[in-house]
Amino acid sequence: MTTRTPVAAAGGSNVTSPAPAPSLSDVGLYFQCAVVVVGILGAAANGLIIYAMVASKQHTKQVLIFNQNALDLASCVFLVLTYSLKLCSVRLTGTLGYWLCMMIFSENILWWTIVGSTINLIPSASRQTFFRFVRLRATRSHLE
Repeated sequence: MTTRTPVAAAGGSNVTSPAPAPSLSDVGLYFQCAVVVVGILGAAANGLIIYAMVASKQHTKQVLIFNQNALDLASCVFLVLTYSLKLCSVRLTGTLGYWLCMMIFSENILWWTIVGSTINLIPSASRQTFFRFVRLRATRSHLE
């Protein structure tokens, strides 16, 4: 994006000036592109895990893990959708533009899936904590 440009020196010879530092908009562009790449990789990984679970018929036995991967896949898809549309500079006019702005550009759908994914972790953590304390008490009472 940045190149060296020749500048005329006082003696009449051309001297190349150093390339200017990347601007804030360049850094933001690189960040958004990196987010899209990470989202694509995450969607591919979660899709592969979901496919493997369905192919081996483990999705009925490991429901919490399957749901977690499904929510993570949805988060990755909405991440790619949101940042891809931000990179394309879509014009927001009319009813469609209003809804795109409300749901996609404001990142509402993305955050709904991220929060849902976080909430899905609570039963698993609660169950582990419960059994850790119950088993600890049970073994103490049997030892005494």
